[in-house]
Amino acid sequence: MSTEGIKYPAKADELSFKEAQDELETIVRALESGTLELEESLELYERGVALLKSLKTRLTAAEQKIEVLMGELEPETD
Repeated sequence: MSTEGIKYPAKADELSFKEAQDELETIVRALESGTLELEESLELYERGVALLKSLKTRLTAAEQKIEVLMGELEPETD
């Protein structure tokens, strides 16, 4: 499985959440295949870390937004 010629966006944040998740899954499969050269593996691992960081940041932001919205639903107690 060669990754030669694959072009990635400059930043993981340029992808939608789903695109980043799909790309990360593809990278994991490629790394688990054991067929990549060391350089390719390192490049993909680095890209995977960037994608994972982006996904975790977005999930944290979504969780915080949900907490705020849920707080707005709770009745005020005085």
